Amino acid sequence: MKLVTSLLLISTIGMLSCKPKIFTPKPRGYYAISLPEHTYTQFDKAGFPYQFEFPSYGTILKDTTMTKFMKDKNGIAYWINVDFPQWNASIYLSYKTMKDAGDLEKLLNDAHELSFVHTKKADYINEPEFHNDSAHVHGVYYDVGGNAASAIQFFATDSNKHYLRGALYFNVTPNADSLQPMVAFLSKDIEHLIKTLRWK
Repeated sequence: MKLVTSLLLISTIGMLSCKPKIFTPKPRGYYAISLPEHTYTQFDKAGFPYQFEFPSYGTILKDTTMTKFMKDKNGIAYWINVDFPQWNASIYLSYKTMKDAGDLEKLLNDAHELSFVHTKKADYINEPEFHNDSAHVHGVYYDVGGNAASAIQFFATDSNKHYLRGALYFNVTPNADSLQPMVAFLSKDIEHLIKTLRWK
């Protein structure tokens, strides 16, 4: 009897040990990104109609890519990019001088259309306004969620003469999950740029 019980126990253990192992796939991970402290440098180039503070880990470059395709040369000499080669990202800044109220209406419509062209890929678009009355800086900050090409866009104006539009782009295929830490990090820098923006 003991022999039969022992054989049953051994065969049960043998059958259980032969049970195939089930592997659960691990969720997709992304590389950890080491981010610096937020520190800023003043951009106040002679002859430019605006100034602001930009991240000290960024580089100001003259925009030579988009400007060569523009038929309207108004303000094109003041188009610049805040470049972040270490993250393959840029904040594109385009400037226009307004001559009358009709110019402002057209520029506001253009800003709205350029931001909402991303609705096909966007999960949402928040568009809070910002106002700095003492500096005469007013505008809209577009926070675009999802796999849109540009996660953050904005425009700022004094409603009279100056108009500046900005857009954050990464030179990679949009992936909201992998880019989220960088978007969150650079959004603080864009907010600081807007806060310190002054017309000249």
